[in-house]
Amino acid sequence: MYLFYCPDIEVKQTLSEEESGHCVRVLRYTKGDEILITDGRGTTYTARITNPHPKHCDFEIISREKQEPHHHFHLHIAVAPTKNIERLEWAIEKCVEIGVDEITPLLCRFSERKQLRTDRLEKIILSAAKQSLTPYLPVLHELTPYDEFIKRQTTNDQRQNFIAHCYKDEKRLLKQEIERGRDVVVLIGPEGDFSEQEVTEALAAGFIPVSLGNSRLRTETAAVVACHTAVLVNE
Repeated sequence: MYLFYCPDIEVKQTLSEEESGHCVRVLRYTKGDEILITDGRGTTYTARITNPHPKHCDFEIISREKQEPHHHFHLHIAVAPTKNIERLEWAIEKCVEIGVDEITPLLCRFSERKQLRTDRLEKIILSAAKQSLTPYLPVLHELTPYDEFIKRQTTNDQRQNFIAHCYKDEKRLLKQEIERGRDVVVLIGPEGDFSEQEVTEALAAGFIPVSLGNSRLRTETAAVVACHTAVLVNE
């Protein structure tokens, strides 16, 4: 069954124009058909269509069910946007499918992309969440300067902060450092990697340096590998 998104479902039982069009025009649902809807905060609703309008499809709620999260830790990937935006879009789509909870685009010293349209990324996140039947919609932040992001990461006994970089410092694999059940933040740098100063700043703030394997990965690949590693360790 296809999953629809309606964040204010308890207030108004009408799909958005975009969701209505997909429901009525594309999937050809009609009056009386049952559909599955999520509010993006973990609750799924079984509903029945009462007015199959392609711009404002109305429905009535039949039942609701609070879904358990796919994993019991919080996963935050902070990644520098790639010069080719399609690479970042692909990475975000895959991270959502795997199970990321929070995404922060980072503006680093060597970043080639200085601006970002988060509205388009939000649509990709929503599409990936619905495709993978995820009732929890990941949080996407605006493009954030690296220094500002580091300052926000205060010490937290329930969270592990990691920075994945390519300098030849002593570091272990991410999968060896992650402790099951603890929240995880992973920093992924731009195509030119983090600057040495940025790495030093992160280490001073308590971030743990890690490797993602023997191969040198593209930024978008590294984000997906880090996401998958964290989820796999916590399975």
